[in-house]
Amino acid sequence: MKKAFIILLTTVMATVVSAQFGKFTPGQKLRAAEQFVANYYVDTVNEDKLVEDAIRGMLNELDPHSTYSTAEETRELNEPLQGKFSGIGITFNMNQDTLYVIQTVAGGPSERVGILAGDRIIEVNDTVIAGVKMKNSRIMKMLRGKKGTEVDVKVLRRQAGQPDDTVAFTITRDDIPIHSVDAAYMVDKTTGYIRINKYALDTPNEFKEAFKKLEKAGMKNLIIDLTDNGGGYLNAAVELVGELIEKGKMVVYTEGKNSPRYENFSNPSGRKPLFTDGRLVLMVNQYSASASEITAGAIQDWDRGVIVGRRTYGKGLVQRPFPFPDGSMIRLTIAHYYTPTGRDIQRPYEKGDKKKYAQDILDRLNSGELMHEDSVHYIDSLKVHTLVKGREIYGGGGISPDKFVALDTTHNTKYYRNVMAKGLLNRYAISYVDAHRKELTKRYKNDDAFVADFEVTDEMLAELVEMADKEKVEFDQEQFDTARPLFAMIVKALIGRDAFDDQTYFKVYNTYDPIFKEALRVINSDEYDQLLNP
Repeated sequence: MKKAFIILLTTVMATVVSAQFGKFTPGQKLRAAEQFVANYYVDTVNEDKLVEDAIRGMLNELDPHSTYSTAEETRELNEPLQGKFSGIGITFNMNQDTLYVIQTVAGGPSERVGILAGDRIIEVNDTVIAGVKMKNSRIMKMLRGKKGTEVDVKVLRRQAGQPDDTVAFTITRDDIPIHSVDAAYMVDKTTGYIRINKYALDTPNEFKEAFKKLEKAGMKNLIIDLTDNGGGYLNAAVELVGELIEKGKMVVYTEGKNSPRYENFSNPSGRKPLFTDGRLVLMVNQYSASASEITAGAIQDWDRGVIVGRRTYGKGLVQRPFPFPDGSMIRLTIAHYYTPTGRDIQRPYEKGDKKKYAQDILDRLNSGELMHEDSVHYIDSLKVHTLVKGREIYGGGGISPDKFVALDTTHNTKYYRNVMAKGLLNRYAISYVDAHRKELTKRYKNDDAFVADFEVTDEMLAELVEMADKEKVEFDQEQFDTARPLFAMIVKALIGRDAFDDQTYFKVYNTYDPIFKEALRVINSDEYDQLLNP
C-alpha cells in the first residue's frame, strides 16, 4: 500500500510539473530539482549550500580554471589585485601565537600613531589574541575594516635594558597599498633588477616608478623576475609589455567559441615606451603563470629579450567574472590566450579531471623535466618562428625558456624541509632581530652593507638546531651539513627582511638563486646576442 502511494504521488507530481512547464530546458530542470528537494525532502536542508554545491559540481566538469567563490572568497581573491585594502598598515608574522610586527607601512595608520617594528600586538578591541592559537584569518578580519573606522590595540614593547612595556593605541584605519613590485635595485653598475609578484591594477605604474629610479642610477640593461608570479589582470600585462617593445605591436590575442578574436596591442595611444633598446632578460619558472606568460610570450615572439629559467605553468585560459547579488561569483573560462605567433599558452587538460591537472608540476619533477634540459620534449607540429629573427620556438603549453636552468635540489634535505615546515626559520629570524635590532641598524648603515658583510655564524645555526630539537625535529648531522648553505642563506635573508625591508630578502636570495645567477651571466655576456641570433 505504501509503495503504491509513493508511486502514485510521484506520478501525480510529474504530471503536474509537465503540465505546468511542458518540456524542460536544462536550466528549468536544474531549478525544478532544487525546488523538489527544498519543498519535499524528508529533512531540513540548507538551500544555499545545495545551490552552491550544484554550481561547483557543474563547474568541476569543465576546465580546471572555471570556479565558484563565496562572497568572502571573492573579496579575498580580488583584494590583492585591486591594489589596496583598508587596515592598520603593518607587515606581521605570527611567532609562537603572538602577532609580531615586522614593519609598518611608511606613512600608514600604525606608523602615524607610533607602532614600531618588533612590537607585539596582544589585544584587539579588548579581545586577547596572544597565546590563544587564533587563526591568522580571524586576526586579519579584526584589524581590517572600513576606511575611517577605529580599532583599539594593546602592544607589548620590549627594549634592550628596559622592562617590558604595555602600550595602548587607537588606530584609524586607512587605505593600505598592496605592492606587486617586491624589489628594484642595481645589481651592478649597468644592470637593474625588478621583481614582480603579481599583475594588479597598479602594477604598470609601480613598474614605471621602479624603472625610472634604476634609470637614474645608471641602468642600461634590465632583469625582470617573474618567477612564482601567478599572474593577474590581462590589461596590466599588456600595458607593462608596452613599455618594453615598440608601439603598435600585438602583445596577445584572445579567442573562444562564444568570444570573437580580440587583439591587444602595445601602446595604442602612441606614447613612447620606456625601454626598447637595452638588453632584457626575463626570469621564469614552473610557477610563472597567466599574465606572466603573456609577458614572456610577447617578449620571446618579438625577439625583444631572452627568457631564462624553466617552462612556465601553462595557464592560458581567460576567465570572465559573473557576480551574484550576494557578492559570490562564478569565474567562467570564455577564451584562450594566444601569443603574437599564435601559440596557445594553455597546457593540455581533460575536462572534469582537476586532480590530474593539479599534479602536472609533480609529473614534471618525476619525469626529469625540471632537472634536465634533454628531458623536455617538443612537438614538431607545434613549432613556430619568432617574428623578427625567425628563431624556432614551440607551443604546447607554457613558455619554454631560451636558456634552461635546472632546479637545484643539492641542499634541500629532509631535515631542512622538516625545520621549514615547523616555521622555525621565521621564528629564529624574528627572535634574532628582536634581540639585535639596534646593533644591526647601528653596524650596517643600509641593506647593501648588510648583504655584503653580515654572516650567519655556526653559533647561530646551533641555536636554530636547538630550537628544532625542542620542537621534536629529529636531527641528522649529515643532512644538516648538506643543507647548511641553504640554512645560512635563508636565515640571513629573513633577518635582512625583518631588519630592513622585503627587498633585502631578494638581495640575499639572489646571491644563491641559480636562475638569477644565470640571468646575470647571460645579460653580461656574448651569449645574449647568440641566443637571439642562433
